[in-house]
Amino acid sequence: MTLLTVFKQFKKFQDAGKSVARSLSIKDDQESKKTCLYDLHIENNGKMVNFSGWLLPIQYRDSITASHQHTRTHASLFDVGHMLQSHVSGCDSGEFLESLTTADLQNLAQGGAALTVFTNKSGGILDDLIITKDRNDRFFVVSNAGRRNEDIELMLGRQAEMKSQGKNVTIEFLDPLEQGLIALQGPSAATTLQTLVKIDLTKLKFMNSVETKINQKSVRISRCGYTGEDGFEISVNGKDARTISEMILEVPDIKLAGLGARDSLRLEAGFCLYGHDINESITPVEASLQWLIAKRRREAANFPGAEFILEQIKNGPKKKRVGLILGQGPPARENATILTSAGERVGIVTSGGPSPTLGKPIAMGYVPLEHVHTGTPVLTEIRGKTYKALITKMPFVKPHYYSDKR
Repeated sequence: MTLLTVFKQFKKFQDAGKSVARSLSIKDDQESKKTCLYDLHIENNGKMVNFSGWLLPIQYRDSITASHQHTRTHASLFDVGHMLQSHVSGCDSGEFLESLTTADLQNLAQGGAALTVFTNKSGGILDDLIITKDRNDRFFVVSNAGRRNEDIELMLGRQAEMKSQGKNVTIEFLDPLEQGLIALQGPSAATTLQTLVKIDLTKLKFMNSVETKINQKSVRISRCGYTGEDGFEISVNGKDARTISEMILEVPDIKLAGLGARDSLRLEAGFCLYGHDINESITPVEASLQWLIAKRRREAANFPGAEFILEQIKNGPKKKRVGLILGQGPPARENATILTSAGERVGIVTSGGPSPTLGKPIAMGYVPLEHVHTGTPVLTEIRGKTYKALITKMPFVKPHYYSDKR
């Protein structure tokens, strides 16, 4: 499941954020699971939907736009417990993960985290994920809920291959009901979290992780997120997730936020959504993610799809992901056509919606290389009408990731 077609349950919202909500999509079936924070969502009037097989809130009392803006100015707490959390251990665990991804885990510092991708033999992206290095023989992996079954099958298949070669790799897939995951995002996140932990968060760099305690409960705190703001993802035992969430929410600056705000925030940050902006037929180079191909891995050319990906790095892909800023008119949603200023159809929108921060519609999509230059005027076709847009760099909104140098 993804975040980008129409929510049938919630067609009419009473605020400017309603167009964001309409861009989301969910399952219509009733077979869904509850995260360990489900009761907290219900008690706080969360409007629940089935997303990737899990019941999650699209919003609470506040509008999606209000939640979005609160995250940008203060901080919000998101339930991301539906994500697939895994532990990979054993003396060959680094080799195992590198055989599936483009990351350089060998040179990753202990406690460091790397955004990377699973790739297939053709260079297509099977999923995007974050790998944290606890030790040379132990890693923590977080990947997408919508790719849970595919990721598990991929990892177990590769584990079986390596074990047949006498390699030592153990995988533990964490049950979302037993291990929760919450994201605290926004300018007030660090100040709030610092009151709950004894460690000095000014020493925890962006894309780094540490195991510590909150209220005498063991947690993993990773400085990362999906909003473009400073923030943390906190992996916590399911039985402790609500208590810790409520402790965070006691701070007046912190509010609960749902999928609607999470989607508009990630769009402004220029982040890809799997199943829309990236998929099995799109390579990291085409997705403007070639920086995920680590230098050592390029030189070794020993990751899945290396031949195709390295050829694109050298000679350029035929298409590439770009940002679009629209002028007057409605947002360009997924599958809207991108045309040249002369009316020639050249590309397609993969994500789009209103930007509460910029006050205008934004989108991302794929166009041929000759049209990727910033400032190139294009048109978007929306419901049979065309609207002016400009190719632009991403992120759309300046990120505020933490730097210990400031």
